[in-house]
Amino acid sequence: MEFRILGPLEVLAQDVRLDVGGLRQRITLALLLMEAGRVVTVDRLVDAIYGEVLPPTSKAQVQICISALRRLFTAHGRPGLIVTHPRGYILEAADDDTLDVRRFESLTTEAKRHRDEGDRETAVRRYREALGLWRGEAMAGIDSRPVRAAANRLAEHRVHTNEDCLQLELDLGRHHELVGELTALVAEHPLRERLRGQLMLALYRSGRQADALRAYRVARETLVEELGIEPNEQLQRLEYAILTADESLNGPARVKTIPPEPPAARPVPGLLPAAVADFTGRAKQLDAIQRELALAAENRFRLAVPIIVIAGQGGLGKTTLAVHAAHTIAGSYPDGQLFTDLHGGGYRQVGAMQVLERFLRALGVAGSDMPDGLEERAEMYRALLADRRTLIVLDDAARESQVTPLLPGNRSSAVIITSRSRLAGLPGAIQIEMDIFDSDQSLELLGRIAGSERVMAEPSEAAELSELCGRLPLALRIAGARLSARPHWSIDQLVVRLKDETRRLDELKHGDMGIRASISLTYESVGAEARRLFRLLAVLDTSMFSSWLAGALLGGSHFDAQDLLDELADAQLIETAGTGYGVHSQYRFHDLVRVFARERLAAEETAAERKAALERALATLLYVAEAAHRRVYGEEYLQVHSGVARRPLPRALVDQLVATPMAWYERERPLLVSGIRQAARAGFAELCWDLAVSAVTLFEARIYLDDWRETHEVALAAVRHAGDPRGQGAILYSRGSLHMTLKRLAEARRDFEEAIELFTQVGDDLGLALVLRNVAFLDRMSGRADEAETRYTHALDIFTRTGDQVGAAYVLHNLAQLRLDAGDPEGASRVLAEALALSRRGGSRRVEAQVLHRMGDTYLQWDEPGLAAEIFGTAIDIVRDFGDPIGETYVLCGLGVAQLRLGEVAEADETLRQAVRLGRACGDGLAEGRALLGLGELALSCDDNAHAVAHIEQALTVFHTLGIPAYEERARCMLDRARAATRPGGLTTVGGG
Repeated sequence: MEFRILGPLEVLAQDVRLDVGGLRQRITLALLLMEAGRVVTVDRLVDAIYGEVLPPTSKAQVQICISALRRLFTAHGRPGLIVTHPRGYILEAADDDTLDVRRFESLTTEAKRHRDEGDRETAVRRYREALGLWRGEAMAGIDSRPVRAAANRLAEHRVHTNEDCLQLELDLGRHHELVGELTALVAEHPLRERLRGQLMLALYRSGRQADALRAYRVARETLVEELGIEPNEQLQRLEYAILTADESLNGPARVKTIPPEPPAARPVPGLLPAAVADFTGRAKQLDAIQRELALAAENRFRLAVPIIVIAGQGGLGKTTLAVHAAHTIAGSYPDGQLFTDLHGGGYRQVGAMQVLERFLRALGVAGSDMPDGLEERAEMYRALLADRRTLIVLDDAARESQVTPLLPGNRSSAVIITSRSRLAGLPGAIQIEMDIFDSDQSLELLGRIAGSERVMAEPSEAAELSELCGRLPLALRIAGARLSARPHWSIDQLVVRLKDETRRLDELKHGDMGIRASISLTYESVGAEARRLFRLLAVLDTSMFSSWLAGALLGGSHFDAQDLLDELADAQLIETAGTGYGVHSQYRFHDLVRVFARERLAAEETAAERKAALERALATLLYVAEAAHRRVYGEEYLQVHSGVARRPLPRALVDQLVATPMAWYERERPLLVSGIRQAARAGFAELCWDLAVSAVTLFEARIYLDDWRETHEVALAAVRHAGDPRGQGAILYSRGSLHMTLKRLAEARRDFEEAIELFTQVGDDLGLALVLRNVAFLDRMSGRADEAETRYTHALDIFTRTGDQVGAAYVLHNLAQLRLDAGDPEGASRVLAEALALSRRGGSRRVEAQVLHRMGDTYLQWDEPGLAAEIFGTAIDIVRDFGDPIGETYVLCGLGVAQLRLGEVAEADETLRQAVRLGRACGDGLAEGRALLGLGELALSCDDNAHAVAHIEQALTVFHTLGIPAYEERARCMLDRARAATRPGGLTTVGGG
């Protein structure tokens, strides 16, 4: 198979041209061919195909293109030609005969070798053979920015090769044959001064002095008109030589050959700093650097300079890694190593002009020959490196423009750059991301600096010290140096000093090394608004934050906040966290950077500004939390809210955030918990209790019972201190619900009774109804059915009057349970039909699942296990959809019993055992007890009486512990039957709910 890109893209298999496919596949193949033998990342392929506007399926489309190309190659005997790599894809092109551009490179290299050896005839033949491979514009017709950029580089290489070939042929006296070709080339490349000069010389040597001078005048007019510049000095000297018929212009036969002087030895610069003796860790990054540069050296086709960018926040050891890596590979670059510190994070960044002067002097350029302008120095620098293998290390770069003039012009040299930014604008650069050390690496570095014996003598203190240093290499190095300088200190002494956060950055300073100075340089390098956001983010006690929350802190839009967050992330002051994407993206501080941010917050923002930012953030959090609750329950049902002002967000943004409400709650759980505490400390009592109540949607569904208890203790103290009776009622009602979940029924009743008094005092009927329905549940569990019905009916009246459809549906399905307890499945069915309609109109999937669960129990009482199993199946889909493990446990209990009565014994056994496991994991004793009763019934049906007794006894113990007489009585009746069945001649009667 043969690939051709020196002209329109072609693939030949046994001289038959293959149909590569549409534009996307042609772009994909072109990029793979340009980087043959080297990884092309999926992101580069996406960028090449789509540019800046990416469809959601962009990566999938790339995979489709790769699959199509693989099918094509496999069909023509080349399976495995495209290899999948963790970062993208590699096209394995075997040799020069496979790819025309490789043949071109090989021939031009061979031509240069013959030229340097003095064999000009052979050199010309090789050049002409190489140029003959071109069939027109490289990859013509493929409209893709990266592909066109590569094609332009190849075009430049082609014309430069042509110039070299023509020069050799002029030296061989073939000026007559070259005039026509040179005339066409000048017309095609009118700004190439070397071609102009070659045409003038060919004309003059052909006896056409006037035409040669005319060619100069045309060249001058073109350059002045197009570029506003005069011809270069070499062209001007050539014109003067033609005017004066200088004998030096005559052909080779008239030129006296003078043996060349032996070339002077070229300087080999060695500017690398000394390697760090205690270099630790970073094996993965070091391997990546060595591997990438080795691949670049092996890939003869590669035209671009191999560039490695080591990116990360200050203090991660980027310079240490770069210098260490440079020393390990220096032997592969025999023509020297160049190094400079660009001071990108400082106030006085080093400019390219200064660096180029240092580099040029190191390469042997005398001061008198030093060009004055940046472009001229860069050109001389690239020319000197053109045939050398040199390693260039550019440390602490601020931006792409600072390093661009310092890049060599060909691939024989390599560049390693360190930066606090990713320098994503450098085409083809390989990104090496730096992160903090892990625990073992941290202790190893401490041991190397402070002494391994000290670290081994105080292992727990050393581990704590590494955590207080945030496992940041610079901080660890400073801590180790302080301990080394104070052999009489224990590690614990330094730990105690660092535990005081207000002094931590003062303690992390030794000699010229300091964490505060390192972070401060980066902080000052970003814009004023980014610095303000950086400070305000420290207002929050949470470790994670999103763009919508950042916008609230600033009091602006989340779009502006997103741009500022990205600016901070690019500067490595914050880092992306988690797996969120789009509006769900989250960021975080490194621990020591957070300490610095809090210092700047205290120094640059007033107390009033800090408090206002916190209030905006919490008011926005409450707004989104309520939107998430509505997605679960439908409108503002089953909750009491304060009258505190919310800070709204655009509806489209909120819809995106809470599209999957439980996922949003889960992601923002740390923010909710810390926000409740911060609201209490700041005196925002209403925000505090309202956030606590709103967070129960998560705490209850995902069994975060510790969070539920702790946040409500904080909120209750806040509302009592503020003298807010309605807030007290809301928190007591919610805490009572927690006690009810834990089956601490006496404690729940005490909280509910106090909440009833408070809601009655302030005239809050909705709050009263919510409490009444929970007290009614306690009455039912205690066997007081009449009292339960009275309270349920009172609550139902209030919900109906206030239009709370979901509240009414909740009460109705509990009234239906009273009908079932009384042996009236028909009455229960009528009530449940109304409850189901209300729950669906109210949009509460959660309450709908509870109603369906009751309906399943009703069908079981009617002895319709098939219908019951169908209903339970619908309910289980709902509770699993929004993540309600407690609800799932209850539905599994009912489903297991339905399966048993359908004769599906194995399925019933698995379902009921799953319910027992889930009930125990959730800490819901009632659900666990009901599942154990189901297992007891199953064992009885299989005449496994011993296991039946064991399961039912466990259930009875659970119900007795919880104090639920109705279920105790049911368990005792089943136990009597089971025990009777174990006696000789005993009979088993299965049934009951």
